[in-house]
This record gives sequence, C-alpha cells and structure tokens, in this order.
Amino acid sequence: MRKLPSLLLALLVVAVSGVTHRTASPAQAPAQRRTAAEASLSVLSSDRPTTVVNPRQQDVTYTDYTFRDGETLARLRLHYALLGTPHVNRHGTVDNAVLLLHWTGAAGQNLLTPEFQDALFAPGAPFDITRYFVIIPDAVGHGGSSKPSDGLRAGFPHYGYQDMVDLQHKLVTETLGIPHLRAVVGMSMGCMNAWQWAEAYPDAMDGIMPVACFPAPVSGRNLLWRRVIIDGVKSDPAYENGNYRQQPPSAAVAFNVAQMMINGVPNLQAQITSPQAADQYIQAVKSQTAGQDANDLLYAFEASADFDAEPRLGDIRAKVFALNFADDEFYPDSLRILERDSAEVRNAKVVIRPASADSVGHLSMSRPGLWKDQAARFLLWLNTA
Repeated sequence: MRKLPSLLLALLVVAVSGVTHRTASPAQAPAQRRTAAEASLSVLSSDRPTTVVNPRQQDVTYTDYTFRDGETLARLRLHYALLGTPHVNRHGTVDNAVLLLHWTGAAGQNLLTPEFQDALFAPGAPFDITRYFVIIPDAVGHGGSSKPSDGLRAGFPHYGYQDMVDLQHKLVTETLGIPHLRAVVGMSMGCMNAWQWAEAYPDAMDGIMPVACFPAPVSGRNLLWRRVIIDGVKSDPAYENGNYRQQPPSAAVAFNVAQMMINGVPNLQAQITSPQAADQYIQAVKSQTAGQDANDLLYAFEASADFDAEPRLGDIRAKVFALNFADDEFYPDSLRILERDSAEVRNAKVVIRPASADSVGHLSMSRPGLWKDQAARFLLWLNTA
C-alpha cells in the first residue's frame, strides 16, 4: 500500500475528529443576492470575503525555483485552500480530488464565496465537499502566492501559463502526494490551464471541465485589448519602468477597460443608461480595484502569451467537457473555434450555454449558479463508462 504524505494524513485525522466542517451561523451569512453590477465589479479583485465553511488555508515554499525562461526565485510561495476530505481507496491513493482553478486577476478566495458555496460545494451540489476533496491554488502572480507586488516589482520573474501549470502539478503531486485527480475544472485563465493539464499530464486526471475559453492562442480582440492595457500602463511616465512608488494613474484606467471588456454587452446596455450611470460604474471599479497593483495586472495579462493548446489536442486522453457562453464576446461562438478544436479530442463534449436575463458575457464563468447544472452533467459523464 502506498504511504500517504503527512499532510494528507493530518487532513484525514482532522476529518475523523469531526471538526472539518461547520455550518455558518445566520449572523455570519452575508446577503443572499448581489446586484449584477456588484457581481461584475468584483471579478478583477481578490479582496473578497471568504465564507465557505472552514476552508483550510495553506502555504508551501519552493526554494530556488526556476521558471521556464530560466529566471529564478529564491523562495516561491504558493498559497492554496483545501475543502472536504481526501478519500483513500484500497490501493492507498486518493481518488476524489478535484483541482479548481481561478481566472486572471482573481485568487482562490474568489471561489470561496456564498455563491460558489451554494452552487458547487454544498450538500448535493456538483462538488459537494462531503464527497470531494477540492484543491484551490492561487496561481503564481495572484492572491497569496508570490507576485511582483511582494517587493521585487518589475524584477519579479516573468511567468507564463505553463509555469502556472508546472507549479499546480508540483503542489498536487509533490506537496499533497496525489498522483491522479478526479477532475480539473477552470474558468477563463483557469480554463486554459485545464487544457494545458490535459496535454502535459494526460494520465493525471479522469476529466477536465474548461469553462469560458478556446484551446487556441489568445488572438483577435481578446489579444488586442490586453495589449492596449499593457501599452497604456507602460507608456505612463508614472509607471517608471515598473519601479513606481505609487500606483500609476493609468492603472485605474486599465482596470476599467478590463471590466468593460469582460462584461456582457446586454448587461452593460441595461446598466449604463446615462452619463451619470457610466460615471458611477467607473468610480465603483476604481473603488473595487483600489488595492490592486499595476505590475501584478500586467504580469498576469502578459502571462497568456505562451498559451496554445491546439497542437497537442490529439494527445488528450481525459474526458473533456468544454463549456462556453453564447453572449461571451471574448470567445464568440460565431467563430466556431471551440467546436473545431474539440473535434480533435478523442472524447469531448461541447456545451454553449444560451444567453439569458441573468448571464453576463464572459463574466458568466464567475457566476457558478449559471453553470452548476453543466458541472453536474460533467460529473455524471465521468461516472459512466
């Protein structure tokens, strides 16, 4: 029988002792509903309250870490959260682990909100944490993991999406000692990471659920707006080649452009009905992103440059349940790219969720209530031969 790492043994002991899960008291529960504006304005901020019952927050440090471009970091910190309890099968390995990956500019705590709790983690929900062991890492450059704003600023190593996946794999296999995942589920940036996982480690999971992306490289308008933001900030004299002492004014503009681009066209049409409404939206974005850092934002956007899952789609052996949204202007279904690329995968399903009154374009990926039914279908498919 395979010996379990001490961390997993500790988690099992905690679970058996009955203190792994608690129910939040009514006084702790926030308002049940957020307006569409509040939901859309929080997507690029990782400063959100954590309300999932007892997430175990952990850090691991990797010393003298080398990135794919050869740059190094003496101490690389990777933050992650754990939900649920690892189940060990008769072969001595964990068989219920799900890796959940966040989007650009977010962090694991964005996935630990009441909305995610109710839609994905609650009893009877797709990733019910009484059944699944959910691993939620902060990608390098994000949240509690090492990032430019920690102090190195523009001297921080330049990472790519491949580096993110390398570190996620190191966390899962070496730190947690889990050689095989039940599933990898990711949204937007995490969606692209899921495709990369399936290609780089084809036997490391039963299935992936990429939500809101294409396997193709970032291109067209999706690439152009990123480059506009990067150029706008880097051209700002106050940016000082990334070694600024105060956040450059262009950063606030960048966050506003980003929020505008990733929001749904019908949603903004309904919200922004006058110059006053537009000004209120702009000020709300500034308030929501006041604690964010320009270098962190630029590094995160530049990281997508190395993404291209198209050449190795035929190598994927896991089941692929790819979900996009009909009103997502980043990944428009009219281009038929997802359908074309998924045809190269030996066992893939493609679902395009129709636009609805409560969908918000690309931001729909951050509203799990909109796609929990598809997540349930994905898991049901995994459980069939």
